[in-house]
Amino acid sequence: MSGAPETIAAIRARHAAATAGELDAVLRGLADDPRAGVRALLAAEQARRRRSDAESARLEALMDMQRALHARGLHVIAGVDEVGRGALAGPVTAGAVVLAIGTRIEGLNDSKKLSPDAREAVALRVRAQAVAWSVAHAGPEEIDALGIGPATRLAWRRALEGLGAPVDHILVDGNDARGLGSAVTPVVRGDSIVACIAAASVVAKVARDALMAELAPQYPGYGFEGNRGYGSVDHMERLLVVGPSKVHRLSFSPCAPRRRLF
Repeated sequence: MSGAPETIAAIRARHAAATAGELDAVLRGLADDPRAGVRALLAAEQARRRRSDAESARLEALMDMQRALHARGLHVIAGVDEVGRGALAGPVTAGAVVLAIGTRIEGLNDSKKLSPDAREAVALRVRAQAVAWSVAHAGPEEIDALGIGPATRLAWRRALEGLGAPVDHILVDGNDARGLGSAVTPVVRGDSIVACIAAASVVAKVARDALMAELAPQYPGYGFEGNRGYGSVDHMERLLVVGPSKVHRLSFSPCAPRRRLF
């Protein structure tokens, strides 16, 4: 007389505890089990593997452009991106990241597509796994003096200088690569399709968000800890009532007609 079949709860526990090397054997042993709970577990595992395979393929594709440059003999590739161009206050912040060709950073994506917690986690991985990384700023006074385009390019150059080593080629997000020399390729939507640019977007975003949160208690009422200097409703209302602070961009029209408060 055969024993009672293993309970669904026990199967789930065994599945959860299985190592990667053991998992296939566990699943093969369940292939002929007709119980609905087992069928659901197998279906969930298949869906998980499809998602994992798709994510692996996405991360692999993020290296396509860098692989093409490596094939041309260009081996040190820096990705560059910036955040804060459209903000009313605070700096424009650039990131520059160099990744080895075999690097795969879990969850890496355009910083705008990640939640704050996910960005923080990915930024930690970038900083740990990158060959080199750097973040640099161009401040509000520089933006007012130069204009946002030249100030952005200044932040790019500072970030690249912060890498501390020469690079063979630069990949920069967008369609404007002026000011970075001849060894540069602009990539439209680069923060979504090129690993080193996506990494640069993440470290820049996390660094700038942290800076704006630090400025919030120094310049209360503008909501910098939440809006990061962008034109949210609370920010615009504060500007109308008390005017701009020292970290606002007077060359941006919502700030220009007002005198500085601080």
